[in-house]
Amino acid sequence: MSASPRIAVVLPCYNEEAAIAETVAGFRAALPQAAIYVFDNNSRDRTVELARSAGAVVRNERQQGKGHVVRRMFADVDADVYVMADGDLTYDPKAAPEMVRMLLAEQLDMVVGTRQHEVADAYRGGHVLGNRLFTSLLSGLFGRSFTDIFSGYRVFSRRFVKSFPVLSAGFEIETEMSVHALELRMPVGEIATAYGARPEGSASKLSTYRDGWRILKTIGTLYRIERPVLFYGGIGALLMVAAVLLAIPLVVTYLDTGLVPRFPTAILVTGMTIVAVLCFFAGLILDTVTRGRREVRRLAYLSQPVPDVAEK
Repeated sequence: MSASPRIAVVLPCYNEEAAIAETVAGFRAALPQAAIYVFDNNSRDRTVELARSAGAVVRNERQQGKGHVVRRMFADVDADVYVMADGDLTYDPKAAPEMVRMLLAEQLDMVVGTRQHEVADAYRGGHVLGNRLFTSLLSGLFGRSFTDIFSGYRVFSRRFVKSFPVLSAGFEIETEMSVHALELRMPVGEIATAYGARPEGSASKLSTYRDGWRILKTIGTLYRIERPVLFYGGIGALLMVAAVLLAIPLVVTYLDTGLVPRFPTAILVTGMTIVAVLCFFAGLILDTVTRGRREVRRLAYLSQPVPDVAEK
């Protein structure tokens, strides 16, 4: 990578006419050397018009959902450093230069802007609680986590972007990004950034319960895919424990009388034991598949240049 890396600011956007122009202007002032892209997701207001007037390159993604937009952004934009934020003016553009500097100076692959809010309207209480719960859950399942896994303010290296197979469709995309970095053991960092309230006329598209449920399902799916031995082994262990508990009275009765009076229970125990063993072997087989997929992603990651500003 050259001493002057190419920086792209990518802004997923949906119905943000109240904030998009000021957001673009803010990043233009903070990173004057960067190319700014607004990826519109079927906005029905003047978002596209105002983004173009502010000087951004506007692209469109017809499939509805933030995950689809991120997939398109990462596929279409070519840069060395990617700055991703929302187009609603809640993230502070002034923090971007320091996030980029941190990524390059420390040769990181992702820097997460952890949200620090002083205005009560900036971050709803239910979202704060949900963020803490899901962050703790992610840490428990994958061994480590981030302070703010749902932050949409992130800086990525080219290595991260071009090795990330985006699978999510909606707001669960941030969770998938976090797991991708954790699973490939990428060098990552965090930095506190200001988080403000939306301007008047801008409304959140995040549904607390619907998207919370989708995020929970995504974490479960990623755990099943990335940790098959623990996932299927855990199911097998539960079935085996249940089978043993059900079998104890049968064994005691058999030792006392030589008879098995509860034959249906014996059949159930046998079936549960067979399924438990199958779960153990399924986990082992799928772990081999997972390792192969991880190696492919790792090779794609290593095929890209290191994020290096070469402090010269």
